Amino acid sequence: MKNQGEIWHTTNLGGMKNMEHCIIRREKTEDYRETENLIRESFWNVYRPGCSEHYVMHVLRDDPAFIPELDFVMEQDGKLIGQNMFMQTVIEADDGRTVPVLTMGPIGIAPELKRQGYGKKLLDFCLDKAAAMGFGAVLFEGNIQFYSHCGFDYARKFGIRYHDLAEGADDSFFLCRELIPGYLDGITGVYQTPKGYYVDADDVEAFDAAFPPKEKLKLPGQLFD
Repeated sequence: MKNQGEIWHTTNLGGMKNMEHCIIRREKTEDYRETENLIRESFWNVYRPGCSEHYVMHVLRDDPAFIPELDFVMEQDGKLIGQNMFMQTVIEADDGRTVPVLTMGPIGIAPELKRQGYGKKLLDFCLDKAAAMGFGAVLFEGNIQFYSHCGFDYARKFGIRYHDLAEGADDSFFLCRELIPGYLDGITGVYQTPKGYYVDADDVEAFDAAFPPKEKLKLPGQLFD
């Protein structure tokens, strides 16, 4: 196993000039605050006024389902510009089996570098590492327009349903990618989100108060109030 913080992927990611001097490495304890601030900047006012993702990350690091070996940051010229993390969870199959799978996120890129290919390079790298560790599939909530470029498809096509979602409700946010081809063959069932992703709004507010003030805005396209 690699030591925490060892560089695993270095300059010239995919030969793209704007990605020179980038590395992807394991997150270190001393990165935590900078990483949380990065995620806060990346998600602020995107899905709701303000955001909760930086607190979710803070909580998940202490969750038993957290996988430290799959907790990565992207760095450019000494500055953190991206982050992704993975958690273990399960599919409760209709035939009574419990099928181990991964979920991931929050995954974020510095706002000024979004839509420039950094996120895809980071995610492709992370998924390769997860596959090398023997994990069979990743399921999570995301936008198919982006994540299809990294091999994801609608989870319904694999026969997997999202927990607590009413029959017939829109499930286009629920995505899946097999890391081992055929891993989900013959399996239908319900995916379970790790409980650590559910955080209290008051706890989010208390945690956020330690960061520099930012204005919360209600914007078109947000999913939550």
